Amino acid sequence: MATRLGLSLPQLRQYDIGKDVPEVARAAEQIGYEGLWVFERALFPEPATQGLYGIEGLPWPDQYRHVADPMVTLTLAAAATERALLGSSVLVAPLHVPFQLAKSLATLDAASGGRVVAGLGTGWSLDEYAASAVRPFEERGQVLDEVIEVCRAVWGADPVSYDGRTTKIAPAVVGPKPARPIPILLAANTKKARRRLVDHADGWLPIGMGAEQLAAQWRELQDLAAERGRTEPIRTVLRVNAVYTGKTYDGADRQPFQGDAGQIAEDLAAHAEVGMDEILIDLQSTPRDAQELKDAAAEVYEKARAAGI
Repeated sequence: MATRLGLSLPQLRQYDIGKDVPEVARAAEQIGYEGLWVFERALFPEPATQGLYGIEGLPWPDQYRHVADPMVTLTLAAAATERALLGSSVLVAPLHVPFQLAKSLATLDAASGGRVVAGLGTGWSLDEYAASAVRPFEERGQVLDEVIEVCRAVWGADPVSYDGRTTKIAPAVVGPKPARPIPILLAANTKKARRRLVDHADGWLPIGMGAEQLAAQWRELQDLAAERGRTEPIRTVLRVNAVYTGKTYDGADRQPFQGDAGQIAEDLAAHAEVGMDEILIDLQSTPRDAQELKDAAAEVYEKARAAGI
């Protein structure tokens, strides 16, 4: 079965969110992309109090200065499309009130005819936690556990009730319900996080940094699933942060997914062989506007399918 291809929606400064998101979403669906995806970055600390991903000295990319809200972006895309899945890779779950997040996702799923894929992670930015989190950074794993439990409760049969650390729901009717059970996918970068995924989630959201590394992580996750007696298949969506240059990148320092459409397609093919269900391609950082993004998306899609993906 061919690997599904998804496209990240435009959320950065150079795009007109209200006009470009629906336009790019419609174009992506017409090109053949089967998923439309968003990510979350709440703020850009200045001066930086910590490095990117919490790694000392690693600067935050300038594009993070302006990232449109993921739920608003998905809602705009939902209204402009009919078939494509609407996914997050990822929502930083502890930055959201669990009940409100569950209700928003359910409403979007009901409105879109059952197209939402809830990709969740714990995040890493202390500044984002200080501004928005429901609990301290140290409790992020527990909060993610609670978000998953609250979502399952809110999306399930009425009356809904839940008694957790952050969330207390006295027996209540909560609607609308999702059009179908919304799959929950997790980033799961640590051993503890992988165990949470195997025991409580539907799928995995790795990031493409090299096919060998991806294959090793995938084997590890499958081994853990077997060890813990999981029988449900793990759904996989690989996120690829591409740097599309429009022309061949011939430097010895070329990173995976950097270069023209042909080079990106070659890297996609190598990663697809690992056996991912879907690859979402984020091309939005280098185009100057929506037209350039649509052109790049069409070219990469064509080359990827020609490469056998």
